[in-house]
Amino acid sequence: MAGDDVAKLELEAVIGFNGHVSSGLRAHPDREHLIYPLGCTLIIKHIRSGQQGFLHGHTNTISCVSVSRSGRYVASGQVTFMGFKADVIIWDYARREIYSRLILHKAKVEALAFSPNDKYLVSLGGQDDGSIVVWNIEKKEAICGSPASPQSAGHCTAVGYANRSDHIFVSAGNGTIRVWELDLPNRKIRPTECQTGQLKRVIKCIEIPEDDGFFYCGTTSGDILKVNLKSRLLASCGPVKQKFSQGVNTLNMLKTGDLLVGSGDGVFSLCSGANFKTIKRVELEGGVTSVALRGEGQHVFVGTSAAQVYRFGYTDFKPVLVATNHSSAVYDVVFPVGTSELFATCSQNDIRVWHADTSKELCRIKVPNMTCNALGFSQDGRSIISAWNDGKIRVFTPESGRLMLVIHNAHSMGVTAIAGTRDSSRLVSGGGEGQVRLWEILPGTHRLVASMKEHKASVNAIQIKSNDQECVTASSDGACIIWDLVRFVRNQMVLANTMFRTVCYHPEEYQIITSGTDRKIGYWEVYDGSAIRELEASLSGAINGMCITLDGGHFVTGGDDKLLKVWSYTDGEVTHVGVGHSGSITSVRICPNNRYVVSTSADGAVLRWRYPHDS
Repeated sequence: MAGDDVAKLELEAVIGFNGHVSSGLRAHPDREHLIYPLGCTLIIKHIRSGQQGFLHGHTNTISCVSVSRSGRYVASGQVTFMGFKADVIIWDYARREIYSRLILHKAKVEALAFSPNDKYLVSLGGQDDGSIVVWNIEKKEAICGSPASPQSAGHCTAVGYANRSDHIFVSAGNGTIRVWELDLPNRKIRPTECQTGQLKRVIKCIEIPEDDGFFYCGTTSGDILKVNLKSRLLASCGPVKQKFSQGVNTLNMLKTGDLLVGSGDGVFSLCSGANFKTIKRVELEGGVTSVALRGEGQHVFVGTSAAQVYRFGYTDFKPVLVATNHSSAVYDVVFPVGTSELFATCSQNDIRVWHADTSKELCRIKVPNMTCNALGFSQDGRSIISAWNDGKIRVFTPESGRLMLVIHNAHSMGVTAIAGTRDSSRLVSGGGEGQVRLWEILPGTHRLVASMKEHKASVNAIQIKSNDQECVTASSDGACIIWDLVRFVRNQMVLANTMFRTVCYHPEEYQIITSGTDRKIGYWEVYDGSAIRELEASLSGAINGMCITLDGGHFVTGGDDKLLKVWSYTDGEVTHVGVGHSGSITSVRICPNNRYVVSTSADGAVLRWRYPHDS
């Protein structure tokens, strides 16, 4: 097994953005970088060059992010499990390392805010915790804490610091708006409840302008409350007629006194600060969850729940799509034959083709409300073949994404695996019911050649031999079957006490390697199906993805333990380990020229790693 002394894989690029974290996208005061979460990793991205840095330290999904006024510190909080503590990490931005780890909250950290002079950090616990804590950043310790909401009110969701005082901050949530004063000598925080009269609102976000005269609260009911910070009284509430649909998720005050408003239905608006009337509005894909202002009068970056990032100019207010990402689990990744410049990934609702070096999306093929389980490029590169959960096989053109062919009712319980032959004229598909089928692809039509029924559960992987006369299928029933594609009978069968997830032919095709839920890698003889050796692949969780190099010297694995491992085929030893995924790894591929490895995971991330061995 891999020890602590195993070399680390170098992470080159990440395609991914967790658009569900409220105010997760942040602009650093240096005006050069954006900071945002993906799973348990914080990503620092250079705006112009696109270069990425990574902060690793959280053990579970990051739930909130804040950047200090000077830019010296970045703070992030995480989610954890019931009964466990949820960490807050303060990062030293210049050194890109942990400055302090603060542990008090239970289950989840809901929100964070720095004081204007970087002296204090206020953290708000989630629903199961319900406390608000003020931390001394220099001493790395808690000063004091208090229940965030009064007994009569609900859960507190947002916190914001005043701009001119290190001793005043605001919290708000379900039926509560409080202004807090820090009493340092007595180590106490004292709340004053703001009076809103008959108005009862659930507040999602707080914005405090530079002068600290008033503050603004965005609500789930789609209106904005304006509250006097000195008198703690409600000044106004609007807009009266045209409320923001699906609630106000983000608020940002501009120097002009106007407000930028992001709402749950994907509308991003510029509103008058006086009466909340809309001046300009744009509709984006997914609900607006975070807005980052870059400098004064430069750009606004907007993140949405569909994992898209847009850039706006203040003057023209036109959206430019700067980053696209998967917003749900990615199930498969493939390269076209013989080229490493592109790769394709599949997820719920879509297939995407990416440019490998720039991580830019080149093509998106959408099939609404369906999930693509597996995909492949035809050998001639003229089509993308894909397996879908509605039981259909769909064939698309890679350049335009045009639908070329649909095979209806290919499998009764969804198509779960697919592979194409070397001559690009036939497909082998596997289904949730366990059948393996061979299809002939003709111009504009298709023909079922054979149906092979031996598996008792879903077929999870298919590999075709280079002469197109044999294939191997891995199934959840604990069997790997080697099929004769000329006579359509079983040549050989491999049995193990596991659910097989993945299988690969060694390039010389005399052995196969398998893996699955028993966390072991099995080497098997193709000729008679006998076991050759068994390796312990993981200490926790199934192995879901495996890929072998063209020369057969090394292979890579990834699974539920979130680690990408590079193995020597002959020695059976781990040579390198990649740490970076926050969700279970679902698939891995080595690019054809052995320059890098691409891995995908259940949290929607696509990671590109530098391949460590000479090809």
